[in-house]
Amino acid sequence: MQRCAWVTSDPIYIEYHDTEWGKPITGEDALFERISLEGFQAGLSWLTILKRREGFREAFHGFQITKVASMTDRDVERLLQFEGIIRHRGKIEAVINNARVILEKELSLEELISKHSPTEDRRGLTVSPESTALSKELRKLGFNFVGPTTMHAMMQAIGVINDHDKTCFISGR
Repeated sequence: MQRCAWVTSDPIYIEYHDTEWGKPITGEDALFERISLEGFQAGLSWLTILKRREGFREAFHGFQITKVASMTDRDVERLLQFEGIIRHRGKIEAVINNARVILEKELSLEELISKHSPTEDRRGLTVSPESTALSKELRKLGFNFVGPTTMHAMMQAIGVINDHDKTCFISGR
């Protein structure tokens, strides 16, 4: 069975690719999780994040926006000691900040992302005009760790951008 070239023989990667990557995601908390995890991935491998995904979910209350927005400086200090996640102060604070922005501005991530969906094939890119526009809008709203490449990867992961290799068994689905 042919998969996308980025998939290694690691069972975690195979499972993620075959069952989740590129499939549509809806729901504010689910989208918030994907944005947050992509932010943590910056500078690291995606496999590193997948291996810690349950730790991230534990640390950030299942990425429930209302609960994350209420996290305090004490929570940040606690998470800096929590080995189940990537212990990067800026990224931890960004997740909390981004949750607060969503609530304070009464944002719909579904609407924001949908507004920036591409109308043409964007396979093989690491950044697109749509991900650049989404990144710019999110940063203007006050989000952190949402650069154009990060947003492109998130858009691929949630099926907004179909980037399965044309030879991948999932490609035409």
